[in-house]
Order: sequence, then C-alpha cells, then structure tokens
Amino acid sequence: MGGMSDDTVVVWDESLLAYDMGDHPLDPVRVELTVALARELGVLDRPGVRLVAPTPADDALLTRVHHPGYLAAVRAAPADPLFAGYGLGTSDNPVFDGMHESSALIAGASVAAAEAVWRGEARRAVNVAGGLHHAMPDRAAGFCVYNDPAVAIARLLDLGAERIAYVDVDVHHGDGVQQVFWDDPRVLTVSLHETPLALFPGTGFPDETGGPNAVGSAVNVPLPPGVGDAGWQRAFHAIVPSVLRAFRPQLLVTQCGADGHRLDPLADLNLSVDGQRATYLALRALADELCDGRWVATGGGGYALAEVVPRAWTHLLAIASGDPVDPATLTPPAWRELAARRLPGREIPLRMTDDVDPSYQPWQPTGEPNSVDRAIAVARKAVFPLFGLDPHDPRD
Repeated sequence: MGGMSDDTVVVWDESLLAYDMGDHPLDPVRVELTVALARELGVLDRPGVRLVAPTPADDALLTRVHHPGYLAAVRAAPADPLFAGYGLGTSDNPVFDGMHESSALIAGASVAAAEAVWRGEARRAVNVAGGLHHAMPDRAAGFCVYNDPAVAIARLLDLGAERIAYVDVDVHHGDGVQQVFWDDPRVLTVSLHETPLALFPGTGFPDETGGPNAVGSAVNVPLPPGVGDAGWQRAFHAIVPSVLRAFRPQLLVTQCGADGHRLDPLADLNLSVDGQRATYLALRALADELCDGRWVATGGGGYALAEVVPRAWTHLLAIASGDPVDPATLTPPAWRELAARRLPGREIPLRMTDDVDPSYQPWQPTGEPNSVDRAIAVARKAVFPLFGLDPHDPRD
C-alpha cells in the first residue's frame, strides 16, 4: 500500500445492468434507479468522486474462488435448454443469456473497487451492482452466480493484504463469503441477519465461528423476525466494533444489502432507510478508526425496487464520498418521473427519509432480556472469548 488519494471511486457502467434474470425479484432496475437518484442529487458530481467503468474478471480471478467446472457450466448453460445442475436453472437462479459475461463483469467491478483502495488510488470505493454473497465455489445460490465480494477479497490477499474484515448487513446470512474464507485466518467475516430458523439460507448461527485454522474468523448475529432500527443498531454496536477492533483489519469490505427494510417483500425485519443510513455511517466510522478510511462497499439484496433500494444506496454513495444526504431532502422530480416510468403503479418516495429516529440504547448484560438482547448475549458468548474479550462486559 502506497500513499493514498482521498478520492472515492464509484465503479459504474450501464453494462452492469445486464445481470438480469428476467421476471425475478432481483431486478436490475433497482441499480439503475440508485445511480439515477445519486446523479440527480449531485452525489456523483462531487469533487473527488471518480466513476470507473469495470472490466470483466477473467478466469484466473474467478477461479481463485470458483471451480473451473462451474465456470464452464455457467458459460454453457444458456445454449442448452435442458441444462440442469450447479444450482442453475432453478426459480432462484434461472439461466439467462450472457450469464457468464454479466456475472464476470460484476465480479470485475468489485475487484476494481478493491484494487483502487488497496493501491491508494482512492480511500473508499463502491460497487452498488455487487454483493452477490450467496454464490458458492461450485454452484449458484440465492440469485448469485459468481461471488463478487469473495473474488475481490481473494484478489486483495494476492496483492498482499494480511487482515481483511468483511461485514455483511444484508438481511440474509453472508454464507458464500463465510464458506470461501472459513479456514483462512486473514479474513474475518461478520454477518448480521434475520435468524436462519426463519429465512434463507438456513445458516449463520452463532456457533459458526470459523475452521480449525481460523477459529474466531466467522462472527454471526442472527436476529429475530420483526426487529426494528433500535434493536438492530443495538446488536450491531454490541458486537461489530469490538470484534473489528480486536482483529485490526487493514481494509473493510462491506455488503450493504437493503432487504432488512420493513417494506422488503422477501424478509421480515422492520428497518427504515434512516436506520440503514445510520449503519453506513457506523461502517464508515469503523473504517476511519481502524483502516485509515479504507472501505470497499457493495450493494446486495433489496427487493423494494423503487420504495427503498435507490434511497438506501444513494445514502451509501453519499456517505462513501463525503457529506451524508440530509434525510429531509426531497427526491428530485426528474427521478420520480423515471421511477414511475420504470415501475408503473409503485409508490415512489418523495423524501430521502422514512421519518424514523434510528437512535438506540446501548446493550447492557443486565435488565429484563428481550429477544434481541438474548441474541446479542448468545453471539457475544460464542465469539468474544476467541478474541480475548469478555462477553459480559459492555465496555468490550
């Protein structure tokens, strides 16, 4: 790592919208509307913001994470109407034209973000089209073909990184990234998610703490359905800062799925855009405290295509590139018109806020435990001793 520019790289090109599974919850319109909203609000025109077009990840990069036979299957599947296997051709992961090319481009975009930060060309970098965290080395899963966060982290390791922290705030467990680095002590994976008892992918229990050579390298905080901003923030702040400080990462990679929102059709948490904005501010503060600001952020899930995702990720882009957008800001009329054209019949938000105060009470080991505090206590008990921390001491 050399000297550092204070710029923010936003990896973006319209061609990233080609990752399109057709009539499917993961609609690329959510990414199109995010970039349009950020542009209309002036976020992408800020001094120090550089838009960089991605190039596809080549096989050498992709096979750092994925098996060569799986890559061959992804390439071949669109030409074979009877193709089955490797997790492809399901309702979650339908086969689509250009599947390899569009998936490799998203992976290449996250790699470009990671390289820009590692090489000091930018302090922070964002790929809102990325965050496909469920893809496994040998199969597609959960709408994800290639695991771009894992490919980007593998690239950082090849460039000499020794300690990378990955924090996943998607409503679903970051299972693919955890799996890839399960036994690698150089990578800490932290995931907050709705309990696997209630939600795909059915993993992410607190006792998943890493492989034999990397005990403590996986941290999981499953939360009960219905948790709102105050409980979610309490859980985040009771666990994430402590384990990151103990791990001392050189760089922070985050998956910022927006599907914990109360309007999301695929999950059952009760977050607001204001709470999501507070989380992005907390992640930036941790990168500033621990990594000299080095932060690579990706998108992820999020299926309230007009109502939530564009606002949440515009807040993310603003926080990554300087001043946060004031929650009271109105959405620009030109953006509302575009959103209404793209998604007729949807309720298009008028403001950048849900009018929710995302403040929270810090966790304490005493008092009447509720379901969130029990989840916090179990997660701390599972991993804090592995970091030399006291699970019962709120100062740890």
